Amino acid sequence: MAEVTKELIEEALKGYVEPHLETDLIAAKSIKGIDIEGGSVKVSVELGFPAKGFKDELANALKAQISSVEGVSSVEVDVTWKIAAHSVQKSLKPIDNVKNIIAVASGKGGVGKSTTAVNLALALVEEGATVGLLDADIYGPSQPRMLGVSGQPESKDGKTLEPLKNYGIQAMSIGFLIDEETPMIWRGPMVTQALEQLLNDTNWSNLDYLIIDLPPGTGDTQLTLAQKVPVSGAVVVTTPQDIALLDARKGFKMFEKVEVPVLGIVENMSIHICSNCNHEEHIFGEGGGRRMAEQYGVNFLGALPLDIRIREETDGGKPTVVADPETRISQIYREIARKTTAILAKQAKSYAAKFPNIVIQNN
Repeated sequence: MAEVTKELIEEALKGYVEPHLETDLIAAKSIKGIDIEGGSVKVSVELGFPAKGFKDELANALKAQISSVEGVSSVEVDVTWKIAAHSVQKSLKPIDNVKNIIAVASGKGGVGKSTTAVNLALALVEEGATVGLLDADIYGPSQPRMLGVSGQPESKDGKTLEPLKNYGIQAMSIGFLIDEETPMIWRGPMVTQALEQLLNDTNWSNLDYLIIDLPPGTGDTQLTLAQKVPVSGAVVVTTPQDIALLDARKGFKMFEKVEVPVLGIVENMSIHICSNCNHEEHIFGEGGGRRMAEQYGVNFLGALPLDIRIREETDGGKPTVVADPETRISQIYREIARKTTAILAKQAKSYAAKFPNIVIQNN
């Protein structure tokens, strides 16, 4: 019987390309241990992104690769993940208790950005991450209703606000502090100050990811986010129609100018499937989001259908990922969540928390 060596196992592992990282796990430095005893092989995998819904499929794929090595009699694959803090804009330092901030943006309103943001956050929870959601749309906060949360946040110390929680998400919104029908008749500086306070004065608890649901456009709020909020990456949401893509390009260019990496593009309302006859129709055009991603050399994270259930469930305070976790739509959201965080995992890590603060005193 041929001797099983570490080199042979590594060579076998190189034959499997992890679909979210788009590289093999040896190159991704995700293989943390290879133990060999005769023909028995045990491999430890540590991903940089949450993958609860994918880990069994990954383990089985790696088992198949290793089993093909001559002399291997049994294989055990252990898949875990460890989420690190990643680098942000050069002039900013990360927020305490928040490893990564991901902004969800769109160039124009009505493309389903808030729906995508809340389902992305819920999908990350389902995948095994600790997640927060900040509703940065001061004029039109929608996350309180989408999350089915009401009431005002408490302040235990009179300085910071405790986030409200539902479905495993820590959430903060101006909508928690005002009546749902009260209009925010504020000028720009008040809006940007409110955003900073909601972010910095909320007592977030050990978040792997904080999803920020931005208002549409490229105005004051977006500029504040780029200049004062330590963002690890952004997701741009669009629909396939030309006018939405035109505005999405402006959003993409804005992030490019302020040195916030765009993790990818989500195409919403991509296709309509008739509930009576199952006929598929591209109402808003076809493939626009994918073409835009190719044009700018960024990742296409996924396409979501135009489906009445997404609207009904979100309006009802129980978004699709928690309302119908086994449906194809929920699985698409979870795949988008894995892809987004896998792309982030490939970026440079932040070591800000490891550096000591130097204080000079005159004694």
